[in-house]
Amino acid sequence: MNNALSPPSLQDPSRRKLLKYSLLGLGTAALASPLSQAFAGAPSHKLQAGLQLYTVRDLMGQSVADTLKLVAGIGYKEVEFAGYFNLKAKEIRQILDSEGLTAPSAHVPLEVLQAQLDQVIEDAKTVGHHFIVLPYLTEPQRQTIDQYKSYAAFLNKAGEACKKAGLQMAYHNHDFEFQPINGQVPYDILLKETDADLVKLELDLFWTIKAGLSPLQLFERAPGRFAMWHVKDMSQKGDMVDVGTGVIDFAPIIAKGELAGVKHAFIEHDNSDNRVRTIKQGFDSLSKLLK
Repeated sequence: MNNALSPPSLQDPSRRKLLKYSLLGLGTAALASPLSQAFAGAPSHKLQAGLQLYTVRDLMGQSVADTLKLVAGIGYKEVEFAGYFNLKAKEIRQILDSEGLTAPSAHVPLEVLQAQLDQVIEDAKTVGHHFIVLPYLTEPQRQTIDQYKSYAAFLNKAGEACKKAGLQMAYHNHDFEFQPINGQVPYDILLKETDADLVKLELDLFWTIKAGLSPLQLFERAPGRFAMWHVKDMSQKGDMVDVGTGVIDFAPIIAKGELAGVKHAFIEHDNSDNRVRTIKQGFDSLSKLLK
């Protein structure tokens, strides 16, 4: 089998070209740097299989309480929110408590963060989130490097507000952050221009590999910054599939958890055709890897 971190479908020139622009300055010296050597092995705490609730957003839209009961029944203990579906923060907290769940993280759109950060922080503290995550940039929001520079500045500012409240700001990637704009890679901008203490990174393993990159190289480049992962699998053709049914070898990634700084790992599938099968398959597969 080919290296599962670079499936055969990703071995085309356009993917390799991205590597030339990304991970600036990363070479054998960086891989052996004293900073990276300070981190070694699996996470110092026990990771568990969590769930990004975007995976079951249609079910959440029907009933948050019933969906969280289903999720808890499968065995999940941690969830990450992507909207409260018209419920108040205190109502969400009550449901979580009743099902023995915690929600260490929540995705919040850029527009909401910019307009209502104080309320987002207040709600996060009520629900029990520690991480507030900027999850996505729309196409008009990601046309220029200057836009990314402005987001880095905003994330630092939001990160300061979060830190004062005992919370942590983070950024979640897709594949477009690794596509060069006028010779510069947006993800490089976010890495270099955000404060490592104020802004952590939620690395989406699927989208990172889809872009032709190795998560392990990113861990070496920025040790300790990848506090959360999105765990989703990939077919030989590069499509998203249920965790444990694709070609991504998660074991070496998990083995570098301490280097990454990971605290939480969330199963996700953007467009599953069977939500219950997906979240059960994901839980069982990731839980076995984390034993």
